[in-house]
Amino acid sequence: MLNIKNLNLKINDKTLFEKLNLDINAGEIHVLMGKNGVGKSSIAKAIIGDTNYKVEGNITFNDEDITNLNIYERSKRGIYLLNQSPIQVEGVTNAEMLRVALSEKTGKGINIFEFNKELESICKKLELDKSFIHREINVGASGGERKKVELMHMWMLKPSLIILDEIDSGLDVDANKLVANSIKEYFDEYKPAIIIITHSSALINTFDDFYVHLLDDKKLVKSGNKELAKDILNKGFREISDTFVISEN
Repeated sequence: MLNIKNLNLKINDKTLFEKLNLDINAGEIHVLMGKNGVGKSSIAKAIIGDTNYKVEGNITFNDEDITNLNIYERSKRGIYLLNQSPIQVEGVTNAEMLRVALSEKTGKGINIFEFNKELESICKKLELDKSFIHREINVGASGGERKKVELMHMWMLKPSLIILDEIDSGLDVDANKLVANSIKEYFDEYKPAIIIITHSSALINTFDDFYVHLLDDKKLVKSGNKELAKDILNKGFREISDTFVISEN
């Protein structure tokens, strides 16, 4: 599904990654871990097409080279980023945005009755007041509500590649559990590929199997499974660094 080959990533002439290679198949979960500032979020932004980043190499999605496609075209193809700090958009309601996005994605008109019915069902599932359907995007919303709004968008747009950029950051225990369970439910139903960027165990422990990639010094330095994540979370990056093996992937 997603293939990153020999990716060199820069911003403002600063090199963030060199020759990064990563392959992610549909139905797989890949967790990116590393110290603060190592560039995990930068990889996410490169995948979605943030023009602040200079990309050399190739990014392929569903056998199509998307390296030079803009964010709009990538999102139409099913790539979706959930941010740790979702922005507010004044003057545009969630319903308006979703109707346009779905129409653009499918090339068809929207059945308003079915559209509203599905949105109300999703709000109930997310314990989000249905007034958010017709509210401006994230305007006046708390941090936890913004994360739920992002999940509402995810459930409506049904992406096939989801990038979770520290979506569990700043959530209380109950909200964290709800977010994790909602993402797990979506995964079980639609089997998307998921990239998780996180420093905690709450979200990744929701899943039984996943790949882990440790990033440091502008490279992917070690790959493994759930056991590697446990080691990192229990011992920290400093102790794990003594056993770093430079990946040839």
